[in-house]
Amino acid sequence: MTRTPHREIHRSDRVGWLRAAVLGANDGIVSVAGLVVGIAASGAPASTVLATGVAGTVAGAMSMAAGEYVSVQSQADTEHADLAVERRELHEDPHSELQELAMIYRQRGLSPELAQQVAEQLSAHDALAAHARDELGITEELRARPLQAALASAGAFIAGAALPVLTTVLAPHAHVAPITTAATLVGLSITGALAAQAGGAPVLRGALRVMFWGALAMSAAAGIGQLFNTAV
Repeated sequence: MTRTPHREIHRSDRVGWLRAAVLGANDGIVSVAGLVVGIAASGAPASTVLATGVAGTVAGAMSMAAGEYVSVQSQADTEHADLAVERRELHEDPHSELQELAMIYRQRGLSPELAQQVAEQLSAHDALAAHARDELGITEELRARPLQAALASAGAFIAGAALPVLTTVLAPHAHVAPITTAATLVGLSITGALAAQAGGAPVLRGALRVMFWGALAMSAAAGIGQLFNTAV
């Protein structure tokens, strides 16, 4: 009887872009909504509220892209430097590197004989890849990808910021703050749920977590806006 191949679905390969996208979307919604709510609460005219939202979107997206790129590029530089060291050591002293690999496998529970055999076979196939994975913890799926992280973060920021910006256009000016707050909380619940689902976490917990921090941020922004009442 032929058995159907067992398929497993893992999500670890999504970590790079998922983290950047979730951070970008949530930051886009919360930060721009906070700006809109704060400026609206100050009594500023509708044109000022809208201009603030658009300016916040552009500046925030650029900032997120730059921040993600620089941060992840630093990780990538570290990975490249470690791989360069490992490549040199493999060239200069392959025997010691082989024994180091065998020791790693012994520490993971293999018998000395089997650990040596595994180390020899993996080294014969691709010694650098074996050391990168088992000594340095660097895998192809989890390697730093700066451009991917930057684009995911900026794109998600713009998508998230579109929600509060649209509320400034569509909502009556007198009710921009409460409508933006309500729309933002709904948007945060959706992004939190989607991020949790994509990452394999409980959906409700993910939604409530981002809603709580979003509500806290907008409450603070509204309070600041009311302190600087600038109605004209």
